[in-house]
Amino acid sequence: MASDQKTFVFDEVAKHNKADDCWLIISGKVYDVTLFMDNHPGGGEVWLRATGKDATVDFSDVDHSDIAKGKMEKYYIGEIDQSTIPVKHSNSKHTLIIKVLLVGIMVAALGILFAVL
Repeated sequence: MASDQKTFVFDEVAKHNKADDCWLIISGKVYDVTLFMDNHPGGGEVWLRATGKDATVDFSDVDHSDIAKGKMEKYYIGEIDQSTIPVKHSNSKHTLIIKVLLVGIMVAALGILFAVL
C-alpha cells in the first residue's frame, strides 16, 4: 500500500450508506463498494446492512473465497482511524432476550429437579 494512503474517521465513512454511495469498514480498511453493489452474489442489501459500523464480523461470518478476498483490493480507498469507531454497545434487546431465556432454563431445570426428588 502506498504511503500516501488516506485515513478516514468513522463519521465520514458512516455517511456513505446508500446503494449509490456505499463504503464499508473491514479489518481496519475502508472500501468503496458502490460499483459492485449490483454484482455482489449476496445482493447489495447485505452491504447496506453493514454500513455505519465496523463490518469485520459480518464479513468474517461468511466463508468468502480467496478470489473474493483478492477482489477487495480493487475497492480499497484507505484506512479507518480506529480511535473514531464508537465503542460497541451490546444490543439491549438481545441481551434481555438472552437473560429471560437463561432464567427460564434455570426455572425449568429446578422444576425437573424437584419433580424427580
